Amino acid sequence: MKRKICSVAVAVALPMMAGTAYANTPSAAELQERMFGSVFAEYYMPDRKKTRDVEWDYLTRGPGVGLELGYRFDENWAVRVEYARQRLKNKLTSDRVTGNRVGIDAMYHLTNSNLYLVGGYKHFDMHHSDALNVGIGYRAFLNENLAFYAEANRYQELRKSGFADAGLKAGLTYVFGSSSAPAPTPAPAPAPTQPAVVDSDGDGVPDHLDQCPNTPRGHKVDERGCTVYQEVEQRVGSAEIRVLFAFDSAEVSREQRADVARLADYLKRYPTATVEIEGHASRIGAADYNQRLSERRARAVADLLVNTHGIERSRISTVGYGFSRPRMEGATREAHRANQRIEALVTARIKEPVMR
Repeated sequence: MKRKICSVAVAVALPMMAGTAYANTPSAAELQERMFGSVFAEYYMPDRKKTRDVEWDYLTRGPGVGLELGYRFDENWAVRVEYARQRLKNKLTSDRVTGNRVGIDAMYHLTNSNLYLVGGYKHFDMHHSDALNVGIGYRAFLNENLAFYAEANRYQELRKSGFADAGLKAGLTYVFGSSSAPAPTPAPAPAPTQPAVVDSDGDGVPDHLDQCPNTPRGHKVDERGCTVYQEVEQRVGSAEIRVLFAFDSAEVSREQRADVARLADYLKRYPTATVEIEGHASRIGAADYNQRLSERRARAVADLLVNTHGIERSRISTVGYGFSRPRMEGATREAHRANQRIEALVTARIKEPVMR
C-alpha cells in the first residue's frame, strides 16, 4: 500500500516539476507580505493497517474538501491553517465515515520555481489522532491573484500505532491585495555610442594603460594596473631545540649543535625573519638561580648562531623564563629533562597583496 501511495505521489509530482513558471506568475517579491485563501478537493489514502483494524473502522480511501488561510512572510516562507472534511469508507460495510481535520503548515517556496515544500501538524477528530505531515506542491498562476495548485502529503501519526497515510490535493488559491513591489523604473535613454574600453583582467585599468596584464582577480591595483602590496609581520615557525647543558654550565656541547644548525638554516631561508630564543629550566634549585641560568643558556645559543653560522645579531633576541613555563609538571626525572629546553620563535615580515 505504501509503495502504491509513493508511486501516486511521484506520478503527480513529476509532471509538475517538468513545467516552468507561467508568464502570469507574479514574482516572489510581489507575493510577500500578502494573505491568501484556498479551497481544495482531496483524495485521502489511509495506511493499509487501518483497512484491517476494527479500531480504525476498517477505513479505506475516500474524498474530502477543505479550506486554507495563510500569510506569505517573504520571498520563501509562508504559514497557513487548514480545515478539511473527510468522507472515508468502511471496507467491510461500505458505510461512509466522516470526520474533520484541522492543522497548521509551514511552507517553503523554492527560489525561481513554482514548487514549494510543506510540513506541519494535523489533528483528526476521527478517532482523535494527531500526525505530522510533509509534502511537496506546485502552484501555477492564472492571473495576478488567482492560482491553481496541486499537492501531495504524507501523514505520520504520533501515537504508538504510528499510521502512515497519504493524500493528494488540488484546488484554487486567491492572493489578497495587490503587489507592494515598486514599479520598475523606465529604462534610461541610450547613451551616445563611445569606443569600447577593453579591460582584459578586470582590474579597472584599461588595457592600453595597464602595465601589469593578467593581475589576479580581487587584488587591489595602482594606477598602472599593478598589484599593491603591504608588509605584515607573521609568525612563520617555532621550534624546540633540544640542548642539554652540564651542571651550572651555559656552554653548548659539540654533540648538541645539530638543532642550532637547523635553526640557522631556517633563518637563512627567511632573510627578513627575526628569532626570539627562549631559555627554560627545570625546578631543581632556587627560582632566581634558574632564571639567570635560563638567560645564560639562551644567550649561548644566540652566540652560536652569530659566531658559527653568520646570523646577524640584530635579528636575534633572548629571554629566560626559568622554570615559570614548564613543559611537564612534576619532580620526576622525565619532567626535569622535558623542562630543560630552548625554544625558538621565528617571525618574518612578508609582503601580501592588498585585496579589494
